[in-house]
Amino acid sequence: MLKKAELARVRELLEQADAVLVGAGAGLSTAAGFVYDGERFHRHFADFEAKCGFHDMYSGGFYPFDTPEEYWAYWSRFIFVNRYENPPKPVYAKLLALLEGRDYFVLTTNVDHCFQKAGFDKKRLFYTQGDYGLWQCSKPCSQKTYDNEAAVREMLARQKDMRIPSELVPHCPICGAPMAMNLRADDTFVQDEGWYRAAERYDNFVRRHENMATLFLELGVGMNTPGIIKYNFWRQVYQNPDAHYVCINRAQAFAPREIAPRSICLDGDIAEALDGI
Repeated sequence: MLKKAELARVRELLEQADAVLVGAGAGLSTAAGFVYDGERFHRHFADFEAKCGFHDMYSGGFYPFDTPEEYWAYWSRFIFVNRYENPPKPVYAKLLALLEGRDYFVLTTNVDHCFQKAGFDKKRLFYTQGDYGLWQCSKPCSQKTYDNEAAVREMLARQKDMRIPSELVPHCPICGAPMAMNLRADDTFVQDEGWYRAAERYDNFVRRHENMATLFLELGVGMNTPGIIKYNFWRQVYQNPDAHYVCINRAQAFAPREIAPRSICLDGDIAEALDGI
């Protein structure tokens, strides 16, 4: 159970901080209702479950579909419900309200665009791992990405029997190779101009505040890619004696002993914690 005294201390740290660096992982979107299994999965993918035998959206993303028409029927649904629909709970809006009027930046491994849909300033966001709303060449032949909303909506409207029409299968406009999701899975991941601009803004934010009272607020970050946010935050807090670290995560809230005196680790629901703060 979350303790009122700890929540009050987090609020105090927010008020006292010169800047807030938010690190957001999948647990934040889960708290907002973007779950990949259970009722939400069955509502959108019961036909794929019956035919293919997988039982959650994540597993479906690795399924070896027989044809590109089936592959993109699945992925167009996946993209739509996880990128173009809004999460059922206003967790991101509550976080934005806490950060209002503060000097903040968000570093995230999430790829569902929830920050911008909630009204966060795009220039204060760095999506390190890609975006469900972008495609890239599968080779890749260039470092370009392509917005997919119009194509995804057409795939969704015209698919039948878990297939899209063959003419809707996307190909690279430059070389003709199949399109792929712009998600960091291997060394073919495209880091386009927008990615590098966001990376530069993040680096500038860190440099400007490296000796200031900075609150590192880590939300829902697991151990899949800890070097991007978790270890990075620990290192920065350790190097800056005026920094504090707050971790909110169910069953994964902890800090190394070197920064424990300046850390608050809340094991519980992020939505509940934000309400309490």
